[in-house]
Amino acid sequence: MRAVTVVPLKAGSVDMTELPDAPEADGPVHIKTRAVGVCGTDLEIIAGDYGWAPPGEERLAIGHESLGEVLDAPAGSGLQAGDLVVPIVRRPDPIPCSNCAVGEWDMCRNGQYTEWGIKSHHGYAREHYRITPDFVVKVDRSLGNLGVLLEPTTVVAKAWDHIGRIGERARWQPTTVLITGAGPIGLLAALLGVQKGLQVHVLDRMTDGLKPDLVAELGATYHHGSVTDTGIQPDVAIECTGVGQLVFDVMDAAGANGIVCLTGVSSGGREVPVDAGLLNRRMVLENDVVFGSVNANRRHYQAGADALAAADRGWLAKLITRTVSLDSWADAYRRQPDDVKVVLEFDSSPLRS
Repeated sequence: MRAVTVVPLKAGSVDMTELPDAPEADGPVHIKTRAVGVCGTDLEIIAGDYGWAPPGEERLAIGHESLGEVLDAPAGSGLQAGDLVVPIVRRPDPIPCSNCAVGEWDMCRNGQYTEWGIKSHHGYAREHYRITPDFVVKVDRSLGNLGVLLEPTTVVAKAWDHIGRIGERARWQPTTVLITGAGPIGLLAALLGVQKGLQVHVLDRMTDGLKPDLVAELGATYHHGSVTDTGIQPDVAIECTGVGQLVFDVMDAAGANGIVCLTGVSSGGREVPVDAGLLNRRMVLENDVVFGSVNANRRHYQAGADALAAADRGWLAKLITRTVSLDSWADAYRRQPDDVKVVLEFDSSPLRS
């Protein structure tokens, strides 16, 4: 079968190659890939920054944002041919640690987890795969190929889940949310904030175009410039860029008892001037919390699926700014200025009735 693969840690090695059929040991559910989303993680793996091939193999099939269609599933699995499904990325470690043992593998403590398409197992940028029923989540059929947005939605579903848990430390009635970054993660974070009935503000560097329009269509408020320029002290801030200065700016801007969630991953090598003492004083005296969030477990996949099912299909469709056919696969991994979400389409055939 065809698959987009790399030699991990070797820049320029990405190629469309042939892989053997998925082994039955991967699971009894047989799924054909309909679409795979492209994100920064894929581009970093292609650049040779990280990635781990399956044991004993040279190449790794990438792709972790995926939508598939069930070809065959065993009786009693809760799945049947034609179901639209999204596979979960992370698998618990084999020991397992205390969190992996109870289904919270996104909070693995010893780092021995596996991530399909990233770490030690082939991903979903291949024509078909096998999987166990407990690691796929059905999506609303009316979403069609928009279901490929589920994996990035799980990132912010987890963020909101943990924000709510932290907020329960006291009487917590948030009203205002600041989201920095209007990429796919930031826009989906805004979607969930609006669905929760909150006043959502999104800060990005773009001054016009699609991103401000998408924010406005949600009923949220768009800002460009600095965090200070927004003039708000948010109850919740979700930082989605990984830009060092923004990380500290949102920490400084949060209101009393504020909660700041960091979802963006920063690149190293940049020094940011910050008055650490003043920032520490303010955070302590105002009971602020800053935490990082990455990956998701099955609970978050289901929450994300529910959020997408409730979302406006027209708005979701605008997030996907380019759909690339398999014959032109390399174009999916070349960034263009107006990209929000790029999708590599493996199968354009109609869904089964």
